Amino acid sequence: MARKRGGSGAKNGRDSNPQYLGIKTSGGSLVKAGTIIVRQRGTKIHPGTHVGCGGDYTLFALVDGTVSFSSRRGRKLAGIIPAGTPE
Repeated sequence: MARKRGGSGAKNGRDSNPQYLGIKTSGGSLVKAGTIIVRQRGTKIHPGTHVGCGGDYTLFALVDGTVSFSSRRGRKLAGIIPAGTPE
């Protein structure tokens, strides 16, 4: 008979890496094209004007400008007001 158990003593030594989700750029801040605005799972926040949506639902700026968050028909939207445009 074996004195030690067959390797089943250390089954809980694994942990997944953190996902770093959330809003990365606050409303009113200046961003360049390609800057990540929100990392999310699913469309909690939908893309508005001048905002693209990646395959993992990451929202990013398509133009240089100012970030603005709003809502329309019960949906949260993230948009970009292009630089040099009067508000």
